[in-house]
Amino acid sequence: MFDLRHIIEISGYLGIFIIVFAESGLLIGFFLPGDSLLFTAGLLASQGYLSFGLLAFVAVTGAILGDSTGYWFGEKVGPRIFKREDSLFFKKKNLARAHAFYQQHGGKALVYARFMPVIRTLAPIVAGVGDMEYRKFILFNAIGGILWGLGLSFLGYYVGATIPNADNYLLLIIGAIVVISVAPPLVQFLRSQRN
Repeated sequence: MFDLRHIIEISGYLGIFIIVFAESGLLIGFFLPGDSLLFTAGLLASQGYLSFGLLAFVAVTGAILGDSTGYWFGEKVGPRIFKREDSLFFKKKNLARAHAFYQQHGGKALVYARFMPVIRTLAPIVAGVGDMEYRKFILFNAIGGILWGLGLSFLGYYVGATIPNADNYLLLIIGAIVVISVAPPLVQFLRSQRN
């Protein structure tokens, strides 16, 4: 497991930005600990180690720019992949489904995806592949980025400011955050397997 406190202490705001950016929109970032990183950074801000205002700015900016990069990647690369013949992983009908899904539910999906690891990384790429209108994408990207980046940072700050010695319970709290964020997609997957 990542020692988030150590990562934040060594890399500071730049490290937080890079991790949030990569997890939000780069395929290689799906394994990064965005939720728990932001919570821990907020907790450290409550102890005076970080400025909460700067932390919130870095988190929200990294999230929005990361999603925008993922969208751009999906828009540029996705259609070329789907022009190939159908294969095990890529099917042309999936491009049509993604397009229809993002036309109907794209905004809601982008906001909800922010709070689900792995899906958070894939959602903007799929939105680009699905040819979601960019003006709509950037609006919901910003809403999701603010709710997620500011929300989790504030939650960590609030817990750190109100619970004495909250950093003693950091591993337990991070474990709860991981379980809560992984539960919705896991439940959905299990339901789809039953049907």
